[in-house]
Amino acid sequence: MQTRSADVLADPVGESLRGPHAHLARSVGAAVTYVTDVATFAAVPLDPSPADWDDLARLLGPGGFADLFSLPVTPPPDWEPVFRLEGLQMVLDEVPSRTSSRVRELTADDAPAMLTLAETTKPGPFWQRTPAMGRYVGIEDDGELVAMAGERLHPPGWTEISAVCTAPSARGRGLAAALVRDVAATIVERGERPFLHVAAANLAAVRLYERLGFEVRREVVFHGYRVPRG
Repeated sequence: MQTRSADVLADPVGESLRGPHAHLARSVGAAVTYVTDVATFAAVPLDPSPADWDDLARLLGPGGFADLFSLPVTPPPDWEPVFRLEGLQMVLDEVPSRTSSRVRELTADDAPAMLTLAETTKPGPFWQRTPAMGRYVGIEDDGELVAMAGERLHPPGWTEISAVCTAPSARGRGLAAALVRDVAATIVERGERPFLHVAAANLAAVRLYERLGFEVRREVVFHGYRVPRG
């Protein structure tokens, strides 16, 4: 696997939106976020000035939601805290192998089924246009989508694996592992490195990713805030 600098993983949202995902970005000054219905992730510079926060407030609008992901910064005190979640950032150094022939690439025609599965399993933020962020794959049982995984953030040289989920009726069969291997293999084949984020308290997921060869790079904090309304 080709070596890629991990420096960009300090700000994966900003690096994505100013790089490979620029076509999905909205910005005011140095503040950036995704276009509507793709993602709520937003970013300011790692050492933001008051003007940067003002730019983000203008970008999101009064009462707008800023999902600051793993960015190690906090907004001004009049921004309303919405949530805070401890997490882990994990990277893969091994070259994965595909293990299932049942995995197929999902298309726009699968969007309703993808949304339904995400609403049922709650794998993390997943909106109507989230699949525009990258490639998604799934596994079906009798024509019903029961498991999926895909690509989300895309800082230069890296691609994040996300939306890993399995319907309750199909769990315990190794479907998530097969999907993660498939997504990771495609990332490696195009010369990039896979990484992902997971809630630190989700021990089952952490152990799955460790079995697949992922290693913890750093602890992160996912945190969201609401822009002052007036």
